[in-house]
Amino acid sequence: MNRKHRKTLEAIFAEPVRANVPWKDVEALFIHLGAEVSEGRGSRARVSLRDMDAVFHRPHPEKETDKGALKSVRRFLKEAGIEP
Repeated sequence: MNRKHRKTLEAIFAEPVRANVPWKDVEALFIHLGAEVSEGRGSRARVSLRDMDAVFHRPHPEKETDKGALKSVRRFLKEAGIEP
């Protein structure tokens, strides 16, 4: 895992929950981890990783993921067996 992906993973699991993690970095981490990311309706992104499926809403017009979405990403990664 390169440094940028490591920093993104640490930011996702940071306490207190951050509100300044760019969504493009989260999506790049998913892809690096072997996830399949596909387009859903509107701003939705479907993510499949290790037999786990989730749907996330891409933030707009902001570029940063909000705290609630980041908690969902954290829970999804934990269920897939990925933690920092």
